[in-house]
Amino acid sequence: MAKANLLSPKSTDRIAEADSVAVIGLGRFGGALARELADAGTEVLGIDDNEDVVQSFNGILTHVVRADSTKEDALRQLSVHEFDRVVVGIGTDLEASILTTSILLRFEKPTLWAKAISRPHAEILRQLGVKNVVQPEQDMGKRVAHLVRGNMLDYVEFEDNFAMVKTRPPRETWNRELGTTKIRARYGITVVAVKRNNGEWDYTTTETTLYNDDEIIVAGPTAKAEAFSALI
Repeated sequence: MAKANLLSPKSTDRIAEADSVAVIGLGRFGGALARELADAGTEVLGIDDNEDVVQSFNGILTHVVRADSTKEDALRQLSVHEFDRVVVGIGTDLEASILTTSILLRFEKPTLWAKAISRPHAEILRQLGVKNVVQPEQDMGKRVAHLVRGNMLDYVEFEDNFAMVKTRPPRETWNRELGTTKIRARYGITVVAVKRNNGEWDYTTTETTLYNDDEIIVAGPTAKAEAFSALI
């Protein structure tokens, strides 16, 4: 694309029909997300109102354009209303975030994700009707807090107080088949996968033997998953 801030209606119609994503706001969050999607082979339309930001993504994303996302006509001209998935990565400009999100909700078609920089911002987005509200700083802070507090190698928490934790087997389970450890009955969690020294993950069965240098993924209620990881 010769000009990073120019797109023809024909080109955006084509990308909107593909398995593609529109990312509005290419700051730290939106930009990282857009790059990750592009690296994974997803066609990405990036939109930002800053010319320097737009130019920095030229050649990285499928299409990138400078536009005011608070204007419905501008989004329609870029065929954003035809996309199935749209991410609003606007953070610091609260007014632009809310206006852009409101327009996208009127389009009805896209599955929408929106970034929030605070709890009030997140609450406003949810009240507007956004089902997928992302709070990157808060979510990462919570995740790191769990990692710092325990012996977990990685941690993902879902809704309704449920988590998956990457950890190592406690000593009492070494060199034993899972079926003989009674882990689920004793600790209320399930060992769902194991990684050996060869670096490959595999599902576990009752016959899977755990060793001291294994990595395992356990799933269960958050408090119980954390307590189990502390047994190391």
